[in-house]
Amino acid sequence: MISHLKINPADNVAVAITELKKGTVVNVEGQEVVLQEDVPAGHKFALKNFAKGEDVIKYGYPIGHAIEDAVAGAWMSDKNIKTNLAGLLEYTYDPQLEEVTAPDQGLTFKGYVRKNGDVGIRNEIWIIPTVGCVNGIVNQIAEGLRAETKGEGVDAIVAFPHNYGCSQLGEDHENTKKVLRNMVHHPNAGAILVVGLGCENNQPDVFREFCGEFDEERVRFMVAQQVPGDEVPTGLGIARELYALAKEDKRVDVPFSKLKIGLKCGGSDGFSGITANPLLGVLSDFIVSQGGTSVLTEVPEMFGAETILMNRCENRERFEQTVSLINDFKQYFLSHGEPVGENPSPGNKAGGISTLEEKALGCTQKCGKSIVRDVLRYGDRIQKTGLNLLEAPGNDLVASTALAAAGCQIVLFTTGRGTPFGTFVPTMKVSTNSNLAKNKPTWIDFNAGVLVEDEAMESVHARFVEYLLKVASGEEVNNEKKGYREIAIFKTGVTL
Repeated sequence: MISHLKINPADNVAVAITELKKGTVVNVEGQEVVLQEDVPAGHKFALKNFAKGEDVIKYGYPIGHAIEDAVAGAWMSDKNIKTNLAGLLEYTYDPQLEEVTAPDQGLTFKGYVRKNGDVGIRNEIWIIPTVGCVNGIVNQIAEGLRAETKGEGVDAIVAFPHNYGCSQLGEDHENTKKVLRNMVHHPNAGAILVVGLGCENNQPDVFREFCGEFDEERVRFMVAQQVPGDEVPTGLGIARELYALAKEDKRVDVPFSKLKIGLKCGGSDGFSGITANPLLGVLSDFIVSQGGTSVLTEVPEMFGAETILMNRCENRERFEQTVSLINDFKQYFLSHGEPVGENPSPGNKAGGISTLEEKALGCTQKCGKSIVRDVLRYGDRIQKTGLNLLEAPGNDLVASTALAAAGCQIVLFTTGRGTPFGTFVPTMKVSTNSNLAKNKPTWIDFNAGVLVEDEAMESVHARFVEYLLKVASGEEVNNEKKGYREIAIFKTGVTL
């Protein structure tokens, strides 16, 4: 295993791959540097003397500036580096387009082809509330059906409680409707029961119309206030009918191009931009080259690396949409009196990430080098194959839900600190370091930490594709095994 890494020739810091002790002499591209203090794994140390205010360069880009003088070999962390981010910016379109291609490998996975031609990688029964007031009801219906059927013949029977659907106005109300509508249309569900109360803002009849065309045999509605007596037995009866239909569905071979993956990171550390995120970038480019789709979100975690994405937009229209994506989110922060660079989290800092720019330059590597083909607003569904950008915050639960709601059948989630959660589609955890994979085997599904140990990217990527195909064909990831499934809807406004 290497002890340290200089990522880009232009960098003036290097990263400790293993913990380095004070007094250690390291050789970085022929330059000897004496460490002035202990440097934890994943953290940075100076390759030069820094003057106060001088930019710190990592990944070939500034990640902030030194807030005090520092000598070569100093530990460079959030204690002595500060972000350069502030306010809205004007951008210039400078296209740097690289068509990523690879021979068609004829890969397939076993998925479920729905009546409208969409492909799911799971065949589940979902019980969805229109409003939080009926969360208890949907939970009881799901529990009852699981108890009766033992879940045999389907991949899962799941209720998805949430807090919204009433006491909301404007954009918040629309966000709730859009996410729930997109769940109704998601191909990972073989059948869906939508349960309403009857007096909520998200009126069941209005919501039904808002959903547009759907398979009325597989999507049923129940309004609790309109059911005489106990509504749970009535709902359970409808769920039984849906189960009888869904359990007859069978997996068939479908082209790899039907795969739509969501790209997400959380609990990132200093290895995220070195191992797991670059691995997802290679995978994303490969999927796009095979005719598939990948979606990158977490707009606030693009701040500082946004020009890289803007210059990969296929045309000026996509560029302008990306500019709006970035500046609208910055304005959202500023309108609440919050700085645009108030990130990373305490866990990120402990793992070696000092500023939002550093986090963003690592984060955006998840989408590889492909051309940006479309830009989606929150609640939009995927319309084009290839790389898409999606509006959503960095919050893990909200962003992962947004990716799934956009139509992704699976979310690939890189993490250096670890997290157990899952959204309403399989949420595969990819660790940035081997210690996390070893310590949390019931959280982590795939270890990318070997990339700084003894395995080349080509080999790791080949294993990753093989594993992804197994998961797409039915193999459960850890959040599914544990039953950790939930949704979180973006909220920006008042609560009545």
